[in-house]
Amino acid sequence: MKYFFYIAAFFISFNLVAQDKLSYQLYDKNGKKTTYKKMLKSAENAEVVLFGEHHDNSVVHWLQLEFTKDLAEKKSLVLGAEMIEADNQKQLNQYLKGEINQKAFDTVARLWNNHKTDYKPLVDFAKSKNLTFVAANIPRRYASLVYKQGFEALDKLSAEEKTWIAPLPIAYDKNLPGYVKMLDMMGDHAHENMPKAQAVKDATMAYFISKNLKPNTVFVHYNGTYHSDNFEGINWYLKRENPNLKIMTIATVSQKDISKIEKENLKLADFIIVTDEDVTKTF
Repeated sequence: MKYFFYIAAFFISFNLVAQDKLSYQLYDKNGKKTTYKKMLKSAENAEVVLFGEHHDNSVVHWLQLEFTKDLAEKKSLVLGAEMIEADNQKQLNQYLKGEINQKAFDTVARLWNNHKTDYKPLVDFAKSKNLTFVAANIPRRYASLVYKQGFEALDKLSAEEKTWIAPLPIAYDKNLPGYVKMLDMMGDHAHENMPKAQAVKDATMAYFISKNLKPNTVFVHYNGTYHSDNFEGINWYLKRENPNLKIMTIATVSQKDISKIEKENLKLADFIIVTDEDVTKTF
């Protein structure tokens, strides 16, 4: 009877495990499964965390918020994001101080269509904890200008406009694998200024991160994963400025099967969030 009990318990336990439906799995850069606890602990020892996301992934947006809340229990934080552009810093500060409400903020700032669902919770957390939140990205009209005319077009900007971008001239390595891949993916539609437009975003975000670093504080920056994958992009510009800066990177990928990371997704970052491809999209 006791033997039968153990066998029955085994199969019940097995069936419960088999029925588990996980929306994501964490891996280290070498493809070994890891835990949220380890990722959080690693972040405590960093000066900058580049949290790479898929902009429409509901699970990653939830995880960003939980990660930020939990890290704030351990460390002083500064937050920043690709999703708010540098020339809207004044309006962002007004919202954080309670000088304008969300409706006014929506009106005076160029917020993304999914701001209320995906980024407002992060901004509101900063507001509730009196944290600095940095509008880190270059105004899109200037990135578009680089795409059309190259870096040289930035020289014509006014003194005020230049305060919203990384200092000129913009450093650029066209041979970085991420920029090369971008051109390869576009095929016949590729244009040499395309990766330059990406680079000016990376450089500007890195600049505003560096500008707002504080001692004994972790700067958590939210960005599209392609801006920091493979330790390039923002990471490359930060390290160029300060080779000793302690940076932790997080990448996001989607797979049909999250139980094993696909080879092409290895070494993207220190921690890799593999989400189920069927996760609800926010737009």
